[in-house]
Amino acid sequence: MDKDFLIANLRNIPDFPKPGIQFKDVSTLYKNAACLKEMIAELVKIYRDKGITKVVGIESRGFVLGAMLASELNAGFVMCRKPGKLPGETRQASYEKEYGVDTIEIHTDAIEEGDIVLIHDDLLATGGSMKAALELVNSFHPKQVFVNFLIELRMEGLKGREALGENTDLTTLLTLHE
Repeated sequence: MDKDFLIANLRNIPDFPKPGIQFKDVSTLYKNAACLKEMIAELVKIYRDKGITKVVGIESRGFVLGAMLASELNAGFVMCRKPGKLPGETRQASYEKEYGVDTIEIHTDAIEEGDIVLIHDDLLATGGSMKAALELVNSFHPKQVFVNFLIELRMEGLKGREALGENTDLTTLLTLHE
């Protein structure tokens, strides 16, 4: 995987959504077909022999590659969404993020005990949304859970990896230090 190529195509938007936040905009990676192919190929390489039966994508950027990856792995795709967006019965968890509090939920019939689950999202910063997603997924007692991000931010004050715990099987495609 050409990490320099991917990083060169990643857009940084200063002071979004509030002053002091350096927002990493992955939409520039998604709109570039070569970047998209590179990321999917690498993710398939990492997870193809893990027996993944469900891929959970976290709203909304986790849906893009999560659904593509599920298709490539011959797995089902599960959406982890903000409240009120899923039509059936749900479980929910709340979390703090750098700039507020949010809640995510998942359908109560989304995952079974025998499933091997990969939870995917675009960016690891504080780890709040993924920690909530892990809590939701683990409440189904799946056989195994993997966690993946496109980007991990390693900066002062951001301890996302630590928030998820040392026993979390976590991979990232890119690690950014600033």
